Amino acid sequence: MAENVQAQENGTHGTKDEALSIFSKYQSSFARRLKKPEAMNMLQTEFNLTETEAQIMFTAFDKDNNDVLSLWEFRQFYQTIGANAHDMIELFRKLEQDGSGTIDIDKAFDALKSIDSGKGKLSDEEIAMFLKTTAGESKTIDLHKFINMMCRLKVYKGTA
Repeated sequence: MAENVQAQENGTHGTKDEALSIFSKYQSSFARRLKKPEAMNMLQTEFNLTETEAQIMFTAFDKDNNDVLSLWEFRQFYQTIGANAHDMIELFRKLEQDGSGTIDIDKAFDALKSIDSGKGKLSDEEIAMFLKTTAGESKTIDLHKFINMMCRLKVYKGTA
């Protein structure tokens, strides 16, 4: 019943819910939660991620840091990254500064010019804002921060 209500709220009632289909394959109970080993297996198998990449995705989307991936958390991953997870990591690797684990901000600025956000192409000011807010006080962007930024870009609709 609760899932039915949730499905209606998500607009998935009566249509194939791909996120739920994938998630359900790895469930061992009726609770809509995957413990970390099952979630890692799902991320590696369904999205062709290495163990390290799956770990990074898991950490980025386990919002309450309880080592469990809820269906809600997985939907956030699926709707913002999903099938593009591997491509997103590849983009990070291309922008990375000589294996440092952080990206070159200038290269990232140029790369973000060609990326579509929720509103389409970003202006230079918007790109600068995303990079600055993502880098924060450390002025660096690691893979975890990069994934977070890319998720925010996907849903960004611009300023009013």
